[in-house]
Amino acid sequence: MRDLLDRARAAAEDAYAPYSEYAVGAALQTADGSIYTGCNVENANYSNSLHAEEVALGAAVRDGHREFDRVAVSSAARDGVTPCGMCRQSFAEFCDDAFVVVCEGDADPVEYRLGELLPAAISGEMVSDG
Repeated sequence: MRDLLDRARAAAEDAYAPYSEYAVGAALQTADGSIYTGCNVENANYSNSLHAEEVALGAAVRDGHREFDRVAVSSAARDGVTPCGMCRQSFAEFCDDAFVVVCEGDADPVEYRLGELLPAAISGEMVSDG
């Protein structure tokens, strides 16, 4: 768990955050143990900004991964940031409620489950015709 959080911390160092000055990094572990990292990439039009978790998830999906074990998220402020609602929903597309989310804690990492962070995720069944 600490290794994954260290990878998220390192990814935050690559963030492009000139507007918020709030660098975030994520490290996503796939079911086969591969690790994908991402950092936030801001845009003057905030709605076009990319979140660290999205960058990591997009890279993993691009490479064919569809099953994930855990993600670690860290900000340069080391303030216990958790994924935002949009990123939580993105994980819910591929992960069940038991998916592990690791974040900074006061002394030790804090572990959450996706289901507790997003108890009523939108599912494919909710939007399909079938």
